[in-house]
Amino acid sequence: MNARNLLFEIGTEEIPARFMPWALEEIKKIADDEFQKERLSYDVMESFGTPRRITLLLRGLAEKQEDLIEEIKGPLWSQAFDDYNNPTRAAIGFAKSRGVPVESLKRQEINGQFYAFAVIRQEGRETLSILPSLLERLVRRLVFPKNMYWMDPGFKFVRPIRWLLCLYGEETVPVKLGNLVGKNLSRGHRFLGSSNVEINSADEYLEKLYDNYVIVDHAKRKEKILSGIRAIERENHVKAMLPPDLVDENVFLVEYPFPFMGTFEERFLSLPEEVLITVMIHHQKYFPLKDDSGKLQPAFVGVSNNMATDMDVVKEGNERVLRARLSDAVFFYNEDLKKPLAARVNELQNIVYHESLGTLLDKVVRVKDIALHLCKELGYGKEVADLVERAAFLSKADLVTNMVYEFPELRGVIGREYAKANGEHERVARALHEQYLPAFVGDALPKDVIGAIVGIADRIDNIVSCGKMDLLPTGSQDPYALRRTARCLNELIIGLEMDVDLGSLVEKAAVILKCEENIRQKVMDFLKQRLYVQLREKGFSHDVATLSLAVIGQRPLQALKLAEKLESVRNEEWFQRLATAAVRVRNILAKASGLDTGKGNIDESYFQSEVEKELYHKISAITPVLRDALKSFDWDRIISSLLELEPIISRFFEEVLVMADDPLIRMNRLSLLAECDALFRLIGDLGTIRE
Repeated sequence: MNARNLLFEIGTEEIPARFMPWALEEIKKIADDEFQKERLSYDVMESFGTPRRITLLLRGLAEKQEDLIEEIKGPLWSQAFDDYNNPTRAAIGFAKSRGVPVESLKRQEINGQFYAFAVIRQEGRETLSILPSLLERLVRRLVFPKNMYWMDPGFKFVRPIRWLLCLYGEETVPVKLGNLVGKNLSRGHRFLGSSNVEINSADEYLEKLYDNYVIVDHAKRKEKILSGIRAIERENHVKAMLPPDLVDENVFLVEYPFPFMGTFEERFLSLPEEVLITVMIHHQKYFPLKDDSGKLQPAFVGVSNNMATDMDVVKEGNERVLRARLSDAVFFYNEDLKKPLAARVNELQNIVYHESLGTLLDKVVRVKDIALHLCKELGYGKEVADLVERAAFLSKADLVTNMVYEFPELRGVIGREYAKANGEHERVARALHEQYLPAFVGDALPKDVIGAIVGIADRIDNIVSCGKMDLLPTGSQDPYALRRTARCLNELIIGLEMDVDLGSLVEKAAVILKCEENIRQKVMDFLKQRLYVQLREKGFSHDVATLSLAVIGQRPLQALKLAEKLESVRNEEWFQRLATAAVRVRNILAKASGLDTGKGNIDESYFQSEVEKELYHKISAITPVLRDALKSFDWDRIISSLLELEPIISRFFEEVLVMADDPLIRMNRLSLLAECDALFRLIGDLGTIRE
């Protein structure tokens, strides 16, 4: 089948850089769906983007739809044709209803019966006639996280669309959006290129726009930025900080990038390093520079949207903006230091946390109580408890400082610096920052338990508070980022190997917040579900993750360790024997339900065989061992102790009739099995673990 290339460019006002990576993937998904629906095949699909355009390029797009062949089942062949193969009224009516000649009906067998089938062939349409409506649907389906209405009232897009370029081979496709019609015209760089760039085919698109100072391929813009930065590094013996998100953001801020180096006065280095980095990265989109030893330098790399005739003007303009920002930071920093953090805590009562949950000061009190409860649970003494209490008391004080008001990204960081300046204990100061770690998947963990404890308490308060307000996420919506909060909570606990009982913490928070019992259960179910997802992501099977959570789901660290143990032995022959024994015991007890299933005491005088005595004595011997092992969650010891029961249970079932006619003997044997079942249940329903 003949094919041509399709070029479709949506020209816009500047699109926010953060949306572009998503948009370039989304437009390909939508396009693939639309072309499949229209039965239009293609070889390769690519998407490109700059701040002012989103481009879709399909190579080898068929010139015509594939023909549609549909086979429709009709009446039984014996009803459709007589013995002389003449069509009956049934065949004639069926053929007429499907718009086909009766003689074209085909005979096909289904499950031993022969039926008449109508074969309808719909010839494919020309691609050029389909593209206008298809591409209009594509644009309308490209709904960004934030959109604006413009043009006709029913159409919204991230930014106003200013032009449409659409070529199929060398033919212009007249796709329409409002008063815009697809043409063979694009636009070059806003300041350096032509406002009308004629494109005659997809093959010349990239080159012609490059001649007009637009590098459409974002991968090439990225390489140009990085190569320019590497050149600056070599020439000045420095190393740039290159956060991937910042690199990508710069890629989609410019159409023709040109990296340059700027400087700022050394006096600003008196500010905490994180302040300087935050201002440069988050506010100015610059790349900070360090020397070979890792020391921050009074310099940065910026990315200009072109190589100006006089780059010194560009450099000086950026330096001037940064200087103003850093001057503000110095002013805020010095002003904030005039009032200690401890003196700011009462100001938190002026900030409403939630109308039903009180102020930020109320939250601080709750976090302190939960943190102290956790301290006690973990067995820490007065020294650690006092530090935790102080850290919790100061934990949100920096939120009312000038610096955090101006630079919200510095919460915690600036609290740490102010606490140091105020003479607070070093561990308390560090905790003010580390309470927020990890902030995302893969982020650093706290290095000190003080910050970890406060951070756990803070997250528990967030989740239980939202549970009380019926704000736990359902479906795909999670406006309060509680899934991320729970994930970071579990990563923190597991990463630092803290044996935290989430059930106890949720109970403490629920009492403080006066939550109903059903809210506590909903919160625990939510936390366990998030832990299940994390266990599955770590490679554990569904049955192992489920069993571990059923046994010890309120303790993330122990749930992980049990999952590791079960996953490592699940295919061992001896473990399968143990699981089989546990299942047989449970099945017998289940069948005996409704009878006296052994809730009474075991009486040795009713034993009638040696194996009954042996099983009873083994249960008596390993029960204290198991209780002791359970205190330290020694899963190896628990499983090895339970394994001692397996050969005796196997013999028991071979030699003993559990459901004896004598009710006292039957009850005694069921009681014996009930004791076994109680021990097996220490590690859950082993029958759910399959080879």
